[in-house]
Amino acid sequence: MVEEVVKNIYRISVPLPQNPLKELNSYFIKGDDSDLLIDTGFRRPECAEALEQGLKELGSDPARRDILVTHLHSDHSGMADMFVGPGRKIYMSEVDLEYKRRILFCGLNEQKRERLRSEGFPEDALEIVYNTNPADKMALPALTDAFHGFKDGDTFTVGEYTLKAIFTPGHTPGNSMFWIEKQGIMFSGDHILFDITPNITQWSEVEDSLGDYLESLKSVKDLPVKLTLPGHRKTGDYKARIEELFVHHDARINEAFEIVKKYPGMNTHDIAGKMTWKIRADSWETFPVIQKWFAVGECLSHLDYLRLRGKVRKEQQNGIWVYYAV
Repeated sequence: MVEEVVKNIYRISVPLPQNPLKELNSYFIKGDDSDLLIDTGFRRPECAEALEQGLKELGSDPARRDILVTHLHSDHSGMADMFVGPGRKIYMSEVDLEYKRRILFCGLNEQKRERLRSEGFPEDALEIVYNTNPADKMALPALTDAFHGFKDGDTFTVGEYTLKAIFTPGHTPGNSMFWIEKQGIMFSGDHILFDITPNITQWSEVEDSLGDYLESLKSVKDLPVKLTLPGHRKTGDYKARIEELFVHHDARINEAFEIVKKYPGMNTHDIAGKMTWKIRADSWETFPVIQKWFAVGECLSHLDYLRLRGKVRKEQQNGIWVYYAV
């Protein structure tokens, strides 16, 4: 449940029921006058109970507790307002905070739904996704006065540790990592995971999510990281993992391109069905609908990447975009 990873920095395991990620790593930093909790979990009772128990075990006083969120995904931000101390602050990058506002008030989710519809995702399946998706059902329901935006380079000091925010867009538009330079510790969130690959999907009003992600990886690959604390599962070799992620996405980009060449005029939904996925399903037809949603979004980010670099083109046929190699 709770382990001390280095002096005064603790990992609290928060289960993510019925989710392939299995658990979230929430990190608690014990300071002198205040404490900091990094990421919280889905907004559901099992997550709340585990996080509450972990904080109780650590003797955490809510009156001292601020919250720092690596990115807006609901498995990281869903309970931020439930665990922040009275009169304390919740920090999220200005970009993700604004994006969350636009989800709540400007219909960004409906924009994403329309984009997927135009990429061939069946309407009946989209209806299921948007009625059951944990990204919505277990997310922050509102933004309160406790929320404060931070910029790239802003710092947070807790006890002997000073965390520097590093803007790493891609996984979300305002995804961030937190770098403790003096001790060589990196809170990598979902930007760098070790035994699973971060999902890079298409985001409304973001032109090139995958390109952003790869550029973000390049920008941080040479930092002298001694210990990486990821958002899920186990840690590993920082630089080696970044190189593996470059190789992985290069292979996925090439795979998507070869499918477009082999099957000209195919839509994104069907191209995704031709790609390889690590999932327990006999065929594309038997994929769980929510996993299809993730797969099509990821495929679309790779097609956007190829299109913006002149490798593929798209044209609309009967209201659906289809793709051709250039």
